[in-house]
Amino acid sequence: MDSAPTAAQTLARLTGATRRYSRGAEDVHALENVDLTLAAGEWLTLVGPSGCGKSTLLNLLSGVDQPDEGSVEVGGLELARSTESQRTLLRRRGIGIVFQSFHLVPHLTVEENIALPLALDRKRDPARVAELLERVGLTPRATHFPSELSGGEQQRTALARALVHKPMLVLADEPTGNLDSASGARVLDLLDELRRENGSALVIATHDARLAARADRLVRLADGRIVYDGRPQDDPGPPR
Repeated sequence: MDSAPTAAQTLARLTGATRRYSRGAEDVHALENVDLTLAAGEWLTLVGPSGCGKSTLLNLLSGVDQPDEGSVEVGGLELARSTESQRTLLRRRGIGIVFQSFHLVPHLTVEENIALPLALDRKRDPARVAELLERVGLTPRATHFPSELSGGEQQRTALARALVHKPMLVLADEPTGNLDSASGARVLDLLDELRRENGSALVIATHDARLAARADRLVRLADGRIVYDGRPQDDPGPPR
């Protein structure tokens, strides 16, 4: 969990992963018998309509949620058979999460928000924080609070926070969904650039066709099932 696997290794694997839950009187089949592997260093994009299971799949990979059936393994750890403390440690050291709504801590500065994953693990790396501030163009805003930032600046702060500890896996849920096209393109370029430098695998859930086209691999979901898994340029589009 402390060292990233080589590019030839499987970093994460879902086997027969099924997740169902109740919404009032309705039974929701969020994921049904999903088999999926992710290689270290790979960029995988999840696409499909709202409610198709993209966010649920990200939650399973992060260990925030557990499957009702099947298994999820990340970095050699079988999540359903692990303890909560093991899953917490995996997220803290091995996974970076970029949220659509940023989820910055309002009473912390930009610099402190970026350093937060290190602080939670009782580590300090001022040089790494300073490097990322520079890379995301926020050095002049280091002592500002989230409320003083634009949407693009908040998302770049969230991006730096997700990557400060050099995670082996980065999960992003609609990372450009709240941004204009220019800010979204900048965030995506930074995410890809830093992913390549760190050797991290990247899984992005998105509705943005331009973003999906840049991935190494595209997985299309419909009604909780994988209906396409392959190169973005070969994607047949939504099932009819």
